[in-house]
Amino acid sequence: MSPAMQELLDILDLERLEHNLYRGRSPRTSWQRVFGGQVVGQALVAAQRTVDADRHVHSLHSYFMLPGDTTVPIVYEVERLRDGRSFTTRRVTAIQHGQAIFSLECSFQLDEGGLDHQLPMPLDVPHPDTLMDVRELIATFGDRVPDNIRRYWQRDRPIEMKPVILEHYTSREKLPPVQQIWIRFTGPVPDDRATRSVVLAYLSDMTLLDTSTFAHGRVVFDPDIQAASLDHAMWFHRPHNLDGWLLYSQDSPSASGARGFTRGLIFAQDGTLVASVAQEGLIRLRRLPNS
Repeated sequence: MSPAMQELLDILDLERLEHNLYRGRSPRTSWQRVFGGQVVGQALVAAQRTVDADRHVHSLHSYFMLPGDTTVPIVYEVERLRDGRSFTTRRVTAIQHGQAIFSLECSFQLDEGGLDHQLPMPLDVPHPDTLMDVRELIATFGDRVPDNIRRYWQRDRPIEMKPVILEHYTSREKLPPVQQIWIRFTGPVPDDRATRSVVLAYLSDMTLLDTSTFAHGRVVFDPDIQAASLDHAMWFHRPHNLDGWLLYSQDSPSASGARGFTRGLIFAQDGTLVASVAQEGLIRLRRLPNS
């Protein structure tokens, strides 16, 4: 298991402070703010700790209110909104410096049978073994990859990514706002359904905002773009062991009002639709000094 993957599992193991109250930390990083997927994952862990083990998350809806401070712990307060015969509902507020920085509502359900269908995985996506990983992309494209993207790709992370479409990263062309990217964890995910849901939630916040900038020949790392996740929703369709590549298929139907909206479908390599995601993020153009 990679050190980054072990670190991810460690930060998702929250400390219990009191009834309905938990504390999480951030990894040691040079990032100026907490990664959104970390807060989503930790908040989901806090909610899970108050729910019977036979009930599993099927949806979550969240709002990012303030940037998280990587240097201090985050306190998660859980409200037990409802415990029904089939469904359980929780609300979680993440707090730093006495202020709410994030809120999450999530719903859990007992497993049931019934109607079942799904959209098929896109057929024209290359197999991940035929694609370059990000380090190979850096070596191949060299100076064509902007410095900020290169630094992001070179970080030690708990996931490995293989983008299918590369033009977004190597040119300033205005391209369709779609993205296909293969993602897998750099170590085994524990054989526990609750943990698998949490690490999938962590993964789901990656690359979504990027997709909303492609139609404009931009990337979220541009110095004149202020980018941040605003809200994040996720639906867990089918349990999966997450032991191989996952295809994150994304499109951005709209950008307006300094906000970009992106949808995502997460497929297992065998074609199983595991989860769906929707996110709106800030992509505000700002005036640079001396511009």
